[in-house]
Amino acid sequence: MDPGLSPFQPGQLAPVECFVGRQDEIERLYQMARASTRGRLAVGFIAGERGIGKSSLASFVRSLCEREGAMAGCHVFLGGAQNLNEMMKKIFNKLLKESIDKPWYRKATKFFGNRIRSVGLFGINVELDLQEQDLSTLANDFGPSIREFIKQTGKQGLLLILDDINGLAGSAQVANWLKSTVDELSISQADIHLCILIVGLEERRQALIQQQQSLARIFSPFNIDAWSREETCEFYKKTFDSAGAGISTRGLELLVNYTGGLPVFAHELGDSVWRMAKTLEIDRDAVIEGVIDATEIIGRKFLDQQVFNAIRSEKYHSILMKMMNKVIRNKPIDRFRRSDVTKDLTEEETKVFDNFLQRMKKLGTLIQDSSVRGGYQFPNQLYALYFVLYSSRKVQQDLNKGTSKSHLLMD
Repeated sequence: MDPGLSPFQPGQLAPVECFVGRQDEIERLYQMARASTRGRLAVGFIAGERGIGKSSLASFVRSLCEREGAMAGCHVFLGGAQNLNEMMKKIFNKLLKESIDKPWYRKATKFFGNRIRSVGLFGINVELDLQEQDLSTLANDFGPSIREFIKQTGKQGLLLILDDINGLAGSAQVANWLKSTVDELSISQADIHLCILIVGLEERRQALIQQQQSLARIFSPFNIDAWSREETCEFYKKTFDSAGAGISTRGLELLVNYTGGLPVFAHELGDSVWRMAKTLEIDRDAVIEGVIDATEIIGRKFLDQQVFNAIRSEKYHSILMKMMNKVIRNKPIDRFRRSDVTKDLTEEETKVFDNFLQRMKKLGTLIQDSSVRGGYQFPNQLYALYFVLYSSRKVQQDLNKGTSKSHLLMD
């Protein structure tokens, strides 16, 4: 079907109308954000694996807060920022740009003064012209600056989402700034109607705490798990339905199996299935073709090129297939024991199996599982599911050629 009409959006935040699950987290985050309208500062940290839907959850909570009308929201992606000044530049530039189509834009321009300049084609975009001294001042006076900005909006509070903090999590400067800023705002005589939501991997939260241990008490943690099967089903049904399409029961079951509860995979798989389908009634064959198509896309997007090339080597195909055959027959699917896999290997494969494991460890796609003798695990579920998809894709291709004898079947 027409790719341009696909209801799935790989690589983008999930549309509000297609958002499913997370009811407990949504309620807690919403209540925390709303508390800021009463002058209470709050700092939350949304953590979870890559592709689990952390950013989409934060965006959904923002939409709830803005829809009610009492709060303004701003979602800042900090990718590329390496220090505190760069962080300030991204935050205040985003506050300005998100105000452009808002009723308070004229007041916001007065707040930023003569530091606004037009950029882009025909000068239709704007950004702040800030020097290093300006950025240092904004960092030091963050509380008063944000308080004044909120006043200009006429809103009762601001939800500030700080996303993609990879380059800043190991910075002692940023960690200490965050702690001192929160402390200063907490003891300030003036109310600060601000809720900060930080979005990142759990190891990023731990990295910040390692730099400043007091952040452990400051962060309200929200750990996001994978979707349940029911939530995954709901997502696919709702998203296909939004485009006037339906999916067969067998096709849906197969699609859910290969999603593994990861929203990032759901959008990639759903988009591929949409492109492979010939009619709006999507059957199992379209799903199989979609899974095969999505595998290479997912590999190129989410795995390092070295990993992608390594597993394409004919030398390791048979080992990988047998290893994943063993993995998917056990729970959870993100770990295995060396001794279990070697039972299915030929003598020649056994000789190179340890080299294969060491190669995967060096590339960061496998780690030792210290809880089990001879145990290995994937560092995140995304890798495990990719290898399941990759192995299944190879099986289906071989079946089409009439050469496969593997028991790793598509369903």
